[in-house]
Amino acid sequence: MKSFYCALVLLLFSFYVQAQDNNGFTTGFSETISSKILGEDRKILIHIPNSNGGSKIKDRGNYPVIYLLDGDENFNSVVSITEHMEETSLCPPMIVVGIVHSNRLSELTTGSDKEFKGFVGNGEKFMSFVEKELIPHIDSTYPTTTYKTILGHSVGGLTVINTLLSKPNLFNSYVSLDGALWWNESKVVEEAKTRLATENYKGKTLYMAMANRLERGVDTLSVQNDTTGNTSLIRANLKFIKELQKANQNQLRYSYKFYEDDNHPSIRLIGEYDALRYIFDFYKLRIYDSEMANPNFNLDSLLVAHYNNVSKQMGYLVKPNETLVNSLGYQMIASKQFKKAESLFKLNIANNPTNGNCFDSIGDLYVAMGNKTQAIASFKKALTLAEIPETKAKLEKLLNEKK
Repeated sequence: MKSFYCALVLLLFSFYVQAQDNNGFTTGFSETISSKILGEDRKILIHIPNSNGGSKIKDRGNYPVIYLLDGDENFNSVVSITEHMEETSLCPPMIVVGIVHSNRLSELTTGSDKEFKGFVGNGEKFMSFVEKELIPHIDSTYPTTTYKTILGHSVGGLTVINTLLSKPNLFNSYVSLDGALWWNESKVVEEAKTRLATENYKGKTLYMAMANRLERGVDTLSVQNDTTGNTSLIRANLKFIKELQKANQNQLRYSYKFYEDDNHPSIRLIGEYDALRYIFDFYKLRIYDSEMANPNFNLDSLLVAHYNNVSKQMGYLVKPNETLVNSLGYQMIASKQFKKAESLFKLNIANNPTNGNCFDSIGDLYVAMGNKTQAIASFKKALTLAEIPETKAKLEKLLNEKK
């Protein structure tokens, strides 16, 4: 048994060392912060949404944060996923913080595993650094909101589950990708039997992914009767899931998936994507063509209701996306549904009263309606808020026509 555990740990350690040597990051920037708790400087990787121009300026917007364990390995893929999902309106723009470990096995495990005495078990100190130093630093330096996600793979997944049980209010969402829940004789699974049943997880979300390391002909049902070390990881995850199912009154929102075609390393990318799709499944706005074409359908009411639900899920006010509403307004102008367009543009103005482009857009609507007086007033208002050359040209044209 010891030889199996040693081999697995060496495999995981060598996998990450090789990845760190070959995997530079090009999607953000690095920063070093001094930690009194860890007694050392710690490197972190940071990505601010492209839609914010990568700016630290807080008045341009505020964003949820994803905290990545094994950040140097997971950073690029998670940044790419969040940017793609934002572009396709599947999630809000998000800040990504990747934590670089000085000794990942030590920092991502707790207790004293008998197989690796003296080598592991500093997880509580590491998470104290995350809670008391890293998160406050990120919140005070960057444009964040209160919504936080923690994501980890392998022993990082173990840390995610340990944190869910011991500090359920530290994050809003928890993602464990093929978590090493077998560690320390599956102690975390034993703790789950009590904690999951007694804790209230209202407003919290968990996603678990399990890779396929099973022998041919073995499935997730039959493997539960196995006793060999080769299947200890997936069996520990399956036992934890059973505890989740038993504690069905704790209000934890969770999902899990067995990835038949993925192994321990490859599960990261697809698991990261599926996890974020699940966590933010409430975010996508669905508008049907029939609703767009129906002149009596209130698009503005649909938007308000949708973003009220998004706000409820996120725990703070989320206004309808200005660019989205603007685009819908112009689509309504193109189809000559002027009443719907006006409602949309007025919604944008109500939510963004200092945005000159919102007044420019409703000015375009009034031009299309032949209402030059209101168009002129709207363009003039836009120019008091922002210097927009196109708006100035449109205003001058209308003023010349009235002479």
